[in-house]
Amino acid sequence: MKRHHHLLLALAALTCGLGQASAQTMGASDYRLHREKIESDHRLAKTSCDAMAGESKQSCRTKAEGERDMARATLDMDLHPSSATRYKASLSVADAAYDNAREACKAKTANAKDVCVKEAKAARIAAKADAKVQRTAANEQSNADAKNASARASAADDKNTASYKVAVEKCDAASGATKTLCVDQAKATYGK
Repeated sequence: MKRHHHLLLALAALTCGLGQASAQTMGASDYRLHREKIESDHRLAKTSCDAMAGESKQSCRTKAEGERDMARATLDMDLHPSSATRYKASLSVADAAYDNAREACKAKTANAKDVCVKEAKAARIAAKADAKVQRTAANEQSNADAKNASARASAADDKNTASYKVAVEKCDAASGATKTLCVDQAKATYGK
């Protein structure tokens, strides 16, 4: 999880600033320069990954692709600041964090791997739900209260369901009455 710390920080930084559009947009020439730098950085990162082998190499490539995708989305957001590009950037960050978390899960086995995958999925669902709330709030100022409440309820339900699935997956490590008690506790906690 330490590997993904920088992605989660990027997500937090991105979502904190999503409500504020830049006063001036980036010019086309600046955009091209930044885009070329992103691609150059990506090629350099991939080259450094080629020196590795096995899971390390795949993990490195996944991280490099995620960083490139996040940088592209952020650049697009700077060029065309809007709720749509902010939403797309948030989704890119969530997907990159998910891909990196899935790579980290490959090193685990049995139930620990299953729990890791469920936690990665739950984190992605939560990030996407938060992005959905922000997009809905930004797009619908006139009718914001009703739609925002609906989006928040939907997001809360998505997060609750994802957390429930993680809890049930953790119960799979137990057996018999302990497992039944664990599942019943998860159902009671998450209202399922």
